[in-house]
Amino acid sequence: MLDTSPAADPFVRVRGAHENNLRGVDVDMPRDRIVAFTGVSGSGKSSLAFGTIFTEAQRRYLESVAPYARRLIQQGHDPHVDSITGLPPAVALQQRRGAPSSRSSVGTVTTLSNSLRMLLSRAGTYPEGVTERLDSDAFSPNTAAGACPRCHGVGVVHDVTEDSLVPDPSLSIRDGAIAAWPGAWQGKNLRDIAITLGYDVDRPWRDLPRADRDWLLFTDEQPVVQIIPQRDRIEKPYNGRFWSAKKYVFHTLADSQSAMMRAKVLRFMRSGPCPLCHGTGLRREALAVTFAGRSIAELNALPMTELAEVLRPTTEITDPGAALPTAASGERTEVAVAIAVDLRARIGVLCDLGLGYLGLGRVTTTLSPGEMQRLRLATQLRSGLFGVVYVLDEPSAGLHPADAEPLLEVLEQLKRSGNSVFVVEHNMDVVRRADWIVDVGPAAGEGGGEVLYSGPVDGLEKVDASLTRPFLFPSAQGEHAAPRERRDAAGWLRVDGIRLHNLDDVDVAVPLQTLVAVTGVSGSGKSTLVSRVLHEVVRDHLHPDAEAADPTEDETDSDEPGIAEATAPSDIDVLTVRSTDGLELVDRLVRVDQKPIGRTPRSNLATYTGLFDAVRTAFARTDLARERGYSAGRFSFNVPGGRCETCQGEGFVAVELLFLPGSYGRCPTCHGARYNDETLEVRWHGHSIADVLALTVAQASEVLAEIPAAARSLRALLDVGLGYLRLGQPATELSGGEAQRIKLATELQRVRRGRTLYLLDEPTTGLHPADVRLLLAQLHALVDAGDTVVVVEHDMNVVADADWVVDLGPSGGDAGGRIVATGTPDAVAAASGSRTAPYLAAALAR
Repeated sequence: MLDTSPAADPFVRVRGAHENNLRGVDVDMPRDRIVAFTGVSGSGKSSLAFGTIFTEAQRRYLESVAPYARRLIQQGHDPHVDSITGLPPAVALQQRRGAPSSRSSVGTVTTLSNSLRMLLSRAGTYPEGVTERLDSDAFSPNTAAGACPRCHGVGVVHDVTEDSLVPDPSLSIRDGAIAAWPGAWQGKNLRDIAITLGYDVDRPWRDLPRADRDWLLFTDEQPVVQIIPQRDRIEKPYNGRFWSAKKYVFHTLADSQSAMMRAKVLRFMRSGPCPLCHGTGLRREALAVTFAGRSIAELNALPMTELAEVLRPTTEITDPGAALPTAASGERTEVAVAIAVDLRARIGVLCDLGLGYLGLGRVTTTLSPGEMQRLRLATQLRSGLFGVVYVLDEPSAGLHPADAEPLLEVLEQLKRSGNSVFVVEHNMDVVRRADWIVDVGPAAGEGGGEVLYSGPVDGLEKVDASLTRPFLFPSAQGEHAAPRERRDAAGWLRVDGIRLHNLDDVDVAVPLQTLVAVTGVSGSGKSTLVSRVLHEVVRDHLHPDAEAADPTEDETDSDEPGIAEATAPSDIDVLTVRSTDGLELVDRLVRVDQKPIGRTPRSNLATYTGLFDAVRTAFARTDLARERGYSAGRFSFNVPGGRCETCQGEGFVAVELLFLPGSYGRCPTCHGARYNDETLEVRWHGHSIADVLALTVAQASEVLAEIPAAARSLRALLDVGLGYLRLGQPATELSGGEAQRIKLATELQRVRRGRTLYLLDEPTTGLHPADVRLLLAQLHALVDAGDTVVVVEHDMNVVADADWVVDLGPSGGDAGGRIVATGTPDAVAAASGSRTAPYLAAALAR
């Protein structure tokens, strides 16, 4: 008898998917295969893969969980789909930035730290005389048992120094030597107290006795003395309390309600390695325990490739327990061998994914989204799950083509283990290796939302409407355009003797008024060179007297959208260079990164680009607004007045349910419009302010064409391929690539100032090849206008289109950090020893 049950059907079948822009999509995909979802940015492929398939799988699983337990699990919405059959349990691995906590590391994300701590606890060599072994928690800076008492496990202390509190020791106290003291009357009060206490306020600071200087700056004592004002007119004596400079700074930071006052005293703080734990965050007792002659801090600092070699001798022990080095050592026990074997096997998976250059102690806030996703992928590979659908979001993002090869092998391994692998992907080399392709489009936003093709990869070649087709099958592109003529340098920016991270005495030359691509495998030093070295050297030349930004601030809150100000590096991470040349040829610096354009859903591309200011002004000029006396502020959803006060302008409210998960629902008053009824009554060409926020960029470019400032911003957003985004789309819903292109568009709408250096970090991340062409056209336009554009890039088609290439390597971590080849794309493609060369040569040949 024929088995017609869903379990016997080898396909996942979706019927009537209406998520986001999907238009009643019906599609079938095979299980136990690698399925690639393709299409331009905003076409609906993620809505199908994540918003529909994964979300429905998650919903079905959560239905089996007890209601009380369910409320503890973060849940998404129910997908808008009629039915899905043949759907196994699903695991989603999405592109997310590193954890926001500086306490999260590669070791904690992969749980390798747990095993390493156990190894030190159970098999480490303890100092002579120590008879009791430490618990594994004692080797973690994130526990009370292990955290250094001085820095509380962070490894960094923030303190003041004499140099920071007294920047000019030639001054006297009367002349303002103690710069950290407050000004005006408060400063005079402290000076009068010092005089009453017997200190010389007219002598140069450097000539005061050391004991006097230390007491004035660092004492915790707060004597109260009677002050007789030194004024011409008679004033009453009063009691004044003394504050040392340090105590005043810390008191202001802790208690002041004034952001300006806190910002002022922050200038006197200095950050550096904790002197007690030397930056490790651990107690001395834990640091005294070693394995293979290294402390846990030293083991955490090793690249995983080296850590595996350190563990190798233990894994090869055939007679555990023989010839123990000391009575307090367990390095040759069965426990040591078992833990070391497991550690090496798990590290091997990460090395296979091209992450061997990372150390377990590497903080996740410094990792790219692609690195984070591969760390989670390695964890899944070791889980041994069977019959699962893995839904991956651009697993090749941020990967050099050489690093993508082992990734593809991991995907094949998951498939061979009896799992289905669904990948949303723009990398055509990855798509070609898939078993099945689902192409969504044809365009973005309302122009997309249809499945153009679902079947074996070769079959897409016959689908003329597909924008993916010409890039997957180069023969389908028709005649090739003539190669673009390379630009010659209009001068050179040179930085010699660079020392930072793995860059060790590196010399680099950047040709000006050209498009420069910086390439290399993951961890080779590309971002260090561009986002740190070039940025800091040029910034310090252009703004030598500027204060470094507060390290705790989000760079996206810069007063100038699109320009990320560098945070102050700590003493652990200091850049040094031997010499520079050509800095006078650069007048302006712009760094465009992938950090979010805002921290909350209240921030969106309309507010970030500034176009919403022009829109609100236009609404304030309508007849009804003038009649009612509404200003532009009335049309802001962030301030009282015009916004809906039930949801305070958010458009939704939190709903708490007893014994059920908390949820969000549309505001019952404004129904998601964000504004009150009176504000919504004001219309501009038939549209309310809420209607405008609901428009896509493409729609708004027509509706708002009469508003010059808004039209200019919208044109720039269209030029970088963001026509599908809604004006009011929350910043928290945007990908890193979208955030970077919004920043670039914000910069493109400015009046050109000339001789600008643009620094971009992988601007093509998350872009379909068709969108990459749009972005490239904008970058070339900047160069044609006399600017210089330097991009960190893995897309070989972009590199092939550059004027100059700087290739770093040959590998990552300590095996990288050197310039392997530099020159035109043709020259680098022919360079021996470059891992980029063969892939660049293939791109040039296409």
